[in-house]
Amino acid sequence: MSIKKALIAVLAAAVIAGAAAAQPPGSTSTPKFTHPLPNVPGKSLVAVEVAYPPGGKSAPHRHAGSAFIYAYVLSGAIESQVGDAPSRVFTAGESFFEEPGAHHGISRNASATEPARLLAVFVVDTGDQPLTIPD
Repeated sequence: MSIKKALIAVLAAAVIAGAAAAQPPGSTSTPKFTHPLPNVPGKSLVAVEVAYPPGGKSAPHRHAGSAFIYAYVLSGAIESQVGDAPSRVFTAGESFFEEPGAHHGISRNASATEPARLLAVFVVDTGDQPLTIPD
C-alpha cells in the first residue's frame, strides 16, 4: 500500500472514530424484578433500573401498550418529556409517570458531567413484550 493510501485510511478511521465519539452515550437498563400481582389477575409488576452516563440519553420511544409506568429518580438529574407535556428536569427523590401508550420524546441525563439513575416500575399485562419500543 502506498503512503498516500495508508494516510487516507488512517484519516478515514479517525473521522469515523470521531463521529462515533461525538454521539452521546446511551442508557443501560437492568431488570430488578418481575412479580405477578395476585390481586390483579393478568397483571405484573416489573422494575427496571435505567442508568445514564454523563450526557447519556435514550432514543424517543413508547412502552408496551398495557404499561403504566412510575419513574423515581435515584440519583442525578434526568430531563423527561412525555406526551404533549413540556420537558422537565427531575432530581433525586422526584418522580413522574407515563400512562399506557404515551410517547416518551425526551429521556436524558440533564448533566454532562455526572451520572444519573432512575427506577422505572411498570404495571403491565403479564408477558406483554417488548417493554420499550424505540421510534
